[in-house]
Amino acid sequence: MDRCAEFRRWKAQCLGKADLSRKGSVDEDVVELVQFLNARDQFFTTSSCAGRILLLDGSINGFEVQKQNCCWLLVTHKSCVKDDVILALKKATSDTILKFEPFVLHVQCRQLQDAQILAVRSTHGLEVPLSHKGKLMVTEEYIDFLVNIANQKMEENKRRIERFYNCLQHALEKETITNSHPKIKEENNSSYTHKKKRKPEKAHSKCITEENDNKLENDDDDPGIGVIFPENY
Repeated sequence: MDRCAEFRRWKAQCLGKADLSRKGSVDEDVVELVQFLNARDQFFTTSSCAGRILLLDGSINGFEVQKQNCCWLLVTHKSCVKDDVILALKKATSDTILKFEPFVLHVQCRQLQDAQILAVRSTHGLEVPLSHKGKLMVTEEYIDFLVNIANQKMEENKRRIERFYNCLQHALEKETITNSHPKIKEENNSSYTHKKKRKPEKAHSKCITEENDNKLENDDDDPGIGVIFPENY
C-alpha cells in the first residue's frame, strides 16, 4: 500500500471513531474550520477545542494541574460571570484553579510540507489558584477581576480563530495554484531544498510534531500537529 492510500485509510478510521470528549461534539466556533481541514486530502483532525474557561478542584504541583485527577467545578466555551464562579467554588474541597485555555487543534498531516502550513504556537492562557484545601484565598472582587480577564481572552481567542481560518484558506488556495503549475512547483521545491540544506534547524522549527497531550479528553495516541495562536497573530 502506498503512503497516500495508507494515509486515506488511517484518516477514514480515525474520523469514524466516536467522539470521546466530555461534550461529545466539535465546539461550535471551530466546526467550520474542522470540516474544512477534514475535507482536504492531506489533513484530518484528531481533537479540537475552541477555547474554554475552567474551574478545577484538585491537587496542585508547582501550579501544574493534572485535569484527569481533578473535579471539574465549571467549564464553559463562552464568556462566564462572577456569580457562576462563586457558586462553583462552594463545592471546592481541595486546591482550586481558574484557567483559560485557548483554541487547540490537533491535526494529522500527510507529509512534512503539509504540516509547515499549520504549525504555530502561543502562550495565550490564564491559570490562577483561588482556594487551598477548600478555603477561598482571594476576595470576590479579585474573582470578578479574573473573570473579566478570562472573558477578554475568550473574545480575543475567537478573533484569532477567524484570522487563522482566513489565513489557512489563503495559504491552501495558494498551494493549489502552485501545484497546478509544474514549473512554479519545481522552482518552489528547489528553493525549499536549498534552504533546508543551508539551515535545517530553521526548517525543522517550522513544523512542530508532538505527542497529543492530555489537554483534551478525546485525544488518541497518534502524533499530531498542535496548533495554538501566537501572541501577535
